[in-house]
Amino acid sequence: MMHIFGPVPSRRLGLSLGVDLIPYKTCTFDCLYCEVGKTTNRTITGGVFAPVDDILKQLDERLSECFPDVITLAGSGEPTLHCEIDRIIRGIRKRTDTEIVILTNGSLLWDESVRKRVLGADLIMPTLSSAVPRTFQTIHRPHAGLNLDRIVEGLEQLRREFEGLIYLEIILLAGINDSEEEITRLKPLIEKIQPEKIQLNTVVRPPADPRAKALDSRRLEEIKIFLGERAEIVVDVEAVKNSMERHKKQEALLETARRRPLRVKDIASSLGLSIEEVEGMVKGLLIKGYLRRQDHSGEIFYMGSDADPV
Repeated sequence: MMHIFGPVPSRRLGLSLGVDLIPYKTCTFDCLYCEVGKTTNRTITGGVFAPVDDILKQLDERLSECFPDVITLAGSGEPTLHCEIDRIIRGIRKRTDTEIVILTNGSLLWDESVRKRVLGADLIMPTLSSAVPRTFQTIHRPHAGLNLDRIVEGLEQLRREFEGLIYLEIILLAGINDSEEEITRLKPLIEKIQPEKIQLNTVVRPPADPRAKALDSRRLEEIKIFLGERAEIVVDVEAVKNSMERHKKQEALLETARRRPLRVKDIASSLGLSIEEVEGMVKGLLIKGYLRRQDHSGEIFYMGSDADPV
């Protein structure tokens, strides 16, 4: 199994090389908005889901081909479920000075052993999308062993122990957690966590559940102003190029599309190709059955298919 994917253009981090630690789709949550898909193994029990040596070997190969801005531990499930994530972080440190980012839903940080394993990262990006228990349950559909209070306590404890940066992501869904009450109740919790940044996000790719609807830019801006100077809206990507060879670019495209839906402009930005080149590549992969097309909110996304050879 390939554990390294990308680099892909991140809306927040620049060119991000992904490290997928968890098999599809193993997670502590089953979020409405998840672009990866519905959770098939909802658990809070950690394990060595991917061999550390295999991950680091694949990382060596990919780092010889590209120069990412960050290495992001994320992928097909909740990365903090990997009980040797600390070994992976140390292994990355020995290989490169590239910043290490953990993209997490933050649901396991109440566990001291989990917190200790992630302290070697440079940046941790947890999610907190509601301070209302009912709404939290609706959005995240968590494992039965989790609740909002426990998760918030874990985030507060992380702030006390972690010397790196914390960027707190808030996923805003129209008609679910965008009301005045929701945002007003969320603000005091954010103040307790004291993140360096508050990143406002919404649905930009086909979600796991059609109830997850994107929030309009006007309301996003209102919420940003209310939450203060640390808040920012992160929705679009900027064009980023790399110099991977064409056959490696196709491999990277298929590896990434297997994990997240991509638009033509996303592919062009990450692979350093023109729109015309990408359209030709995508057409060929569609004909071969390696990609499938999905329409969402007036845009066309491409996803890996069961025939994907990667």
